[in-house]
Amino acid sequence: MSEIIQSFPFGRVIATRNAIDTIPAGDIADALDRHGRCDWGDLSPGDRELNDDSLDSGDRLLSSYRDRNGVSFWIITEADRSSTTVLLPQDY
Repeated sequence: MSEIIQSFPFGRVIATRNAIDTIPAGDIADALDRHGRCDWGDLSPGDRELNDDSLDSGDRLLSSYRDRNGVSFWIITEADRSSTTVLLPQDY
């Protein structure tokens, strides 16, 4: 696996049990790489803009992806950049 490039601090990276049991590990790693590169995945243009603004303002960052089986999942980096969580929408 290649090194994940980060444009902002992730803090502690965690995942919900549901996400770990559902999403292939390689898909999680790929999504974390995309999140760190500010590729926000399946977000609306407005939500992408909010994330871009949050890079400067220090607000929470949200990305949305689909795994190889079409399962939707999120990655959220907290505003204080203390943690990044991988979760399924129903885990929120």
